[in-house]
Amino acid sequence: MEEKEIKRIVREGYARIATRGGSCCGPASSCCGSHDSAPDISRRIGYSADDLQAAPEGANLGLGCGNPVALVSLREGDTVLDLGSGAGFDCFLAAGKVGKRGKVIGVDMTGEMLDRARENARKGNYDNVEFRLGEIENLPVGDNQVDVIISNCVINLSPDKRRVFREAFRVLRSGGRLMVSDIVLLKELPVEIRNSVAAYVRCVAGAVTKNEYLEAIQAAGFDEAEVLDETVFPSQFLANDPTVKELVESLRLTREQADDLASSVVSIKVSAVKPATS
Repeated sequence: MEEKEIKRIVREGYARIATRGGSCCGPASSCCGSHDSAPDISRRIGYSADDLQAAPEGANLGLGCGNPVALVSLREGDTVLDLGSGAGFDCFLAAGKVGKRGKVIGVDMTGEMLDRARENARKGNYDNVEFRLGEIENLPVGDNQVDVIISNCVINLSPDKRRVFREAFRVLRSGGRLMVSDIVLLKELPVEIRNSVAAYVRCVAGAVTKNEYLEAIQAAGFDEAEVLDETVFPSQFLANDPTVKELVESLRLTREQADDLASSVVSIKVSAVKPATS
């Protein structure tokens, strides 16, 4: 698929999620249209009961594949940028950690998501959170403006991940930190899955191999790129999840092919640092 077509597909898919609810990707039995609630999904991928209570109602759509805020050790006064902020869940959690002296900027390319996020910020009286319309390949943020970048199951959707990490490097201050939860592959997907519209919106077809993902971070100039956690998707992910079952059926995959797909997809948490001399 062409880059513009991919972005259109993703934008329309997430616009539907913003207006109707639902989710897209995550670990076993957690989302992709499953019957589990957003809080159930979030608990499975690393959010605490306090996290779930802290954010405004409607901010958590169960879209993530990890909790980047829990691992990044935010400090009071930090400026945080969330790539693909959705309805604002991670932004609101970060806002509580950076305090009134800090600031959180959420960037999303879907207008419907931004409308929802801004309404959530208004309901929760989050004066230190701002949401901006933009693409993560072309961030609406100046050079050397933020201390920490977070992202949760979004960069895998970008058709140009190397540009995303170059942009992240650009907007981070010297010594700034990157903390990403995302979906990667242990081996290449079959062509029919890579070309599937449904698979793309559900975070699978856009994913690259773990090595390619880490190389893109390093090529952007980051140091200390490290996988902090890795979760393999067990075969039950496909067996129990109704939306993934629909995807498997639409592609007419055999059980062996479905199991092979499940074992190829992992959720990782990656950290990296912009060199202090940059």
